[in-house]
Amino acid sequence: MNPPDLITILISGGIGLVAIGAVGMAVSRHLLRLVLALAIAEAGANLLLVLAGYRWDAVAPILTGATVTRPMVDPVPQALVLTAIVIGVGVQALAVALLIRVKEAYGTLDIRELKTRVEQEICGAAGIAPPESANKPGGGQPYPVPVTTSRESA
Repeated sequence: MNPPDLITILISGGIGLVAIGAVGMAVSRHLLRLVLALAIAEAGANLLLVLAGYRWDAVAPILTGATVTRPMVDPVPQALVLTAIVIGVGVQALAVALLIRVKEAYGTLDIRELKTRVEQEICGAAGIAPPESANKPGGGQPYPVPVTTSRESA
């Protein structure tokens, strides 16, 4: 069995970072963890973009006037990654600033608690009652008392 080459390891690492970030965004209930998962997925995507334009036997795309006989690395993915990094830092800074404001306003960063507090705030401002649970029995009737058998009560 041959050991994996470097390109396979790097591509696997990039795909792994994207997958870890996607799973983190899907399962996290904390807003700061969502921002961190987005940053991890972004790093994986940037790695994959750089690998897409890189040639292992090529030289840097800097023209000095001399004739270059070797192939050059494609500079477009590198420029795109640099732009993506700058945009990503801006988005993360904005997200953290918004998280600070949310924490100051509501006292939590948990998505479920935020949802209930925002619903209560909106309903209070609109002067209506907050929505009731969808699991509540219709007509205000209580749930029936479960019937126990003689074996379960013993």
